[in-house]
Amino acid sequence: MTAAAAVVDEYSDDAAYEARLRAQVREIIAQSFSPPPKLTVSEWADEYRVLSPEASSEPGKWSTARVEPSRGIMDAFADPEIEIITCMVAAQTVKTEVINNVAGFHVHLDPCPMLILQPTLQMAEAYSKDRLAPMIRDTPPLSAKLGNSARDSEDTILHKKYAGGHITMAGANSPASLASRPIRILLCDEVDRYEASAGKEGDPVSLAIERTTTFWNRKIALVSTPTIKGASRIESSYEESDQRRFFVPCPKCAHMQHLRWAQVRWPDNDPLAARYHCEYSDPDTGELCDHGWSEAERLKAIQRGVWIATRPEVKGHAGFHLNRIASPWRALGEMARDFVLVKKHPERLKTWVNTRLAETWEERGERANPDSIFARREEYDAAIILPSGVGCITGSVDIQDDRAEVEWCGWGQDDESWSLDYKVHYGAPNTPGFWEVIDNALMRTFKHPSGVEMRVEAACIDSGGHFTQHVYNFVRPRIARRVYAIKGIGGPGRPIWPVKGTVNKAKNVTIFVLGVDQAKDMHYKRLELKEPGPGYCHYPLLENYDKKFFEGLTAEKAVLKTDRRGFVTKEWHKVHQRNEPLDLRVYNIAARLSLGINMERRLMALRAAAANALNAAPQMPVVREEPTPAAPQAVPGRRRVRSRGVES
Repeated sequence: MTAAAAVVDEYSDDAAYEARLRAQVREIIAQSFSPPPKLTVSEWADEYRVLSPEASSEPGKWSTARVEPSRGIMDAFADPEIEIITCMVAAQTVKTEVINNVAGFHVHLDPCPMLILQPTLQMAEAYSKDRLAPMIRDTPPLSAKLGNSARDSEDTILHKKYAGGHITMAGANSPASLASRPIRILLCDEVDRYEASAGKEGDPVSLAIERTTTFWNRKIALVSTPTIKGASRIESSYEESDQRRFFVPCPKCAHMQHLRWAQVRWPDNDPLAARYHCEYSDPDTGELCDHGWSEAERLKAIQRGVWIATRPEVKGHAGFHLNRIASPWRALGEMARDFVLVKKHPERLKTWVNTRLAETWEERGERANPDSIFARREEYDAAIILPSGVGCITGSVDIQDDRAEVEWCGWGQDDESWSLDYKVHYGAPNTPGFWEVIDNALMRTFKHPSGVEMRVEAACIDSGGHFTQHVYNFVRPRIARRVYAIKGIGGPGRPIWPVKGTVNKAKNVTIFVLGVDQAKDMHYKRLELKEPGPGYCHYPLLENYDKKFFEGLTAEKAVLKTDRRGFVTKEWHKVHQRNEPLDLRVYNIAARLSLGINMERRLMALRAAAANALNAAPQMPVVREEPTPAAPQAVPGRRRVRSRGVES
């Protein structure tokens, strides 16, 4: 008796299961002696793929012509001359469905072991449930192979077996999920969001590629929107490829060109009327075509587009770059409108460049100039009255061995900010009196021009020093006041404010882990702004905001570093010994992000309160008096300033 017959005999009491198992045995035998059908991935998708309603805005039968740029990417997987496929593409264009179609093609027609690598295990589970499972359910050839695995005890959310192969989903942050299992098809999604190392094992992409070495016909795909120039995995891989771009014909002159944002123009104050303008210039006369394409012409040009390698001398590595101008899903005017909304917000503009243009963002490596920030201090004193644009207040505390440094920060529309006050309290952090001063500082109130007394709505206290337990003891009974124990962690991709805190059951306290690299990026971009408005940082002309403060505020600079594996990371290095003002600003940024405030509504209410207070103020009668001698003139350049605020 053969092994297959023995398995059938073991389950012979279930006729349906017996029939399914016999069919699988026949299929394995047939596939062992016949080559896969000569279909490309795009042809397979057009023939068999069904889009699920919960995963697509246009459910139903797949049509590659609907999103023409995906054709060349998918068909690269069927080209025997290509081993590596790199896709540096805009968000919400083609990347997820390309991965789905490649997986579906191999499950149905060319069974083999596959690995789909996501940034984290949680994202791998979400992909399996939200994208893979609906595709299997609604695409008949896949549901026939993978849709009835209830009796297979080895099938899990992250591991799907089928005749001749399996699909494994893994997280790049988990060394265990990258354990050695031979893989022929490797699909790495969102590689720019991977950690630099999977635990202590090294680069997760390199670890995953190691698993494909036994297959002569392997395919390795790296797919992602890009991030920081010089530190982007996907950009580095694309630069090693044949660098294909999607060229489309001009509707007027038929000149083939890849779509660039520089050619998008619109009338003043009307971005929704944006049009793409042809770049062609006659080489003899210099005359420009400059035809402005209508939306219908743009969509028609995309359907006629083709992928062209700009470095055809590179063999075996196909690279694809695609921005959202070449996407049929959003009108060009909507993309232009989004640009107008974000262009004054450096951190939002960075996201727009990454996710819409599929281009890296180039960070400035130099240190911000503390002298220029010191020189633009402004005449306001929050101890007397708040600036009218302040809608909420946060606090931050940095604990040192012999002192605490505290700063209060006011926040307005679009995270425009005002530093309100900065104090240094000297004392021993292991004494009750020290923490009583900190408590009073965080209960401080400030008067708004509306007459409203405003208090600190959230505060972050660093718990990473020598007095961790004292910080825990302080914040534990004050969580209702949003006084948080925080710990800063470096590294790319870590959010500034976590989705949830980390509970330390032994200490009965919740710690909030901050992504300090992201916060420093945001802080330095805001310091570069030249005019008040979204993200701009205001500082008062007060004695405690002296040159030493601004040296500390700009005490670090970002540098790109290549490790021994050739992986580029960004690190923050001190250029000034004292960096407490920088840390305090990072903590204040995190405290602001912890608050779910509708700032526009808050400021409207404060303006209404100010107007009511003005209308309710009694009118003083006008009294005519004899002129009095002029008061002595103040000495130019001299003004009253408040004390530095150093307490003992």
